[in-house]
Amino acid sequence: MNTDDIIKKVAGLGLPGIILLVLAISSAGSNAAIVAALTSAGGPFGIIGGLGLLGLTGLLGDSLSGIGLEAILKGVYSERKKTDSLRLLLKEIQDLPISDELKIKLKDHLNADTTNSESVEEPRTVEIVEE
Repeated sequence: MNTDDIIKKVAGLGLPGIILLVLAISSAGSNAAIVAALTSAGGPFGIIGGLGLLGLTGLLGDSLSGIGLEAILKGVYSERKKTDSLRLLLKEIQDLPISDELKIKLKDHLNADTTNSESVEEPRTVEIVEE
């Protein structure tokens, strides 16, 4: 499994996946914060749903242990930018529980992708011929 596959799977989870990823990385030795969040995230399935998400988070944590959080978040938001609006993603980044420095880097990354991907065509001259 390569990094692109992992990023696509995390991007499919949306904001809950990103928040869980941040919780997993930031709570290095303690799973108590993750278990509490997942119990409430279990929804109608309660603790069983939460444990399922905990297992998924554990698998992702193992797969992503060698990759930096900044690189992961940049990849996830680059992938999500294909389907979601830039305004929504920027607001979502602002609400994430991460440092202000990382928020600025993510916003700059999204804005740089937007300006680089827009191509401006030169004006064309069109000749209208009446027959």
